Formats: sequence, structure tokens, C-alpha cells
Amino acid sequence: MNKDEKQVSYQTINTYETLNELTEKTKNIWIVLHGIGYLSKYFIKYFDALNTDENYIIAPQAPSKYYLKNEYKYVGASWLTKESRVLETANVLTYLDAVYAAEKISSNCNIIVFGFSQGVSIATRWIASRKIKCSKIVLYAGGIPKELKPEDFDFLDHQETEVKFIVGDKDQYLTAKVLKQETGRIAELFKSKALQQMFEGGHEVKKDIINKLVKNETISKTRD
Repeated sequence: MNKDEKQVSYQTINTYETLNELTEKTKNIWIVLHGIGYLSKYFIKYFDALNTDENYIIAPQAPSKYYLKNEYKYVGASWLTKESRVLETANVLTYLDAVYAAEKISSNCNIIVFGFSQGVSIATRWIASRKIKCSKIVLYAGGIPKELKPEDFDFLDHQETEVKFIVGDKDQYLTAKVLKQETGRIAELFKSKALQQMFEGGHEVKKDIINKLVKNETISKTRD
């Protein structure tokens, strides 16, 4: 018996959410990538306390939806898994390209790429592979893909791009060992650009932290 894995190419359609209006008053355009188990229509609500005139938020939707907690009630989504990772990554990045193109992103605004949890891996892969010019990169409670190298981000050396790594002091997924590894990876990839800060809390998004990011306020004591 011969067993083969084959591929087929086809067109698909996916949704994404936006918050506020993109106008001449807009200063910041956020591209926010949720973590496992979220839907973009709920994740985008974490950004509804931002100044509506100055902030325009785009929340792409992870393509793989599933029922949460083995119940046929609540739905979440995942960006990809280890299964066919390279192929799925290519599909996800192509989807993000389509969202970016559809929104006709203005170069006159500050571009902020925000990744939470699994969204960090998607954000960094997209920025690195597409050389996305952004004002701020927020890596919130997530890990950096192993395949990424320092040279993937060399283009950022020629820009004034802030890189912030944010994590809760009680995050159950970022143990002391994992946090040490990720801190090292971020320092390797982004060098002196990266600023790590911790907040009181677990594996969660907090609106007050997002507000402080806009105002460039200190979230908490900066870790060395």
C-alpha cells in the first residue's frame, strides 16, 4: 500500500476586526495578534479604552477555530500547530499580507505590532519575513520562534523602533527557566533595542498596560 501526502492550492476567505476610524487625526495604527483560544472580535475589546481619534486597531483572526473546553458552546482559535508548521506559517503570513494591503496602511502613522502569547510568534515571523517598518513592537507574554536569527531584524537598526517584552510576574507559562531563555533570545535578536518589563498578574492582557504603552509610561520596575 502506497501512502502519499499531497498538496493542493485553493482560495480561501477569512475575517478580521477593526476598531475606530482611520482618519487624518489617527496617530497610531495597531496590528494586534491574539493568543490561542481567542477570537479577534473579543480580543480587540482590550483596546477600546484608547483614544478613539488617535488610535486605529486592526485585529486579524487566526484561521483554525475549535470548541473550547470540550464543550460545543464557546469557540476559540489557533494560528498554527507543529503539524505542517512551515506550510501553515506561509498561509498565515500571506493572510496578514492581505489584511495589511486591504487596510492601505499610512506611512504617516505610527505602526504598532502587538502580539500576545502565540501571537508573539506570528508577529515576529511576519515582521522578520516582510521587513515590516513599525514604530513599536510589543511582545506580550509569548515566545520567539527558534528559527529566527539576529540578521532577520537587522533592518530595524536603521529605524527608531521600540521593542518591549512584557510579562506577568505570575505567568504560569513563563517559568523562571523559560523566562530566562526568552530574555536571552530577545536580547540576541533585538540587542539594546529590547526593554523588558513585568507587571503584577498572570497570563493575561490588561487594558491599563496597553494605555501605558501609548503614553510610554513605565509599566513596572524594569528587570535587568
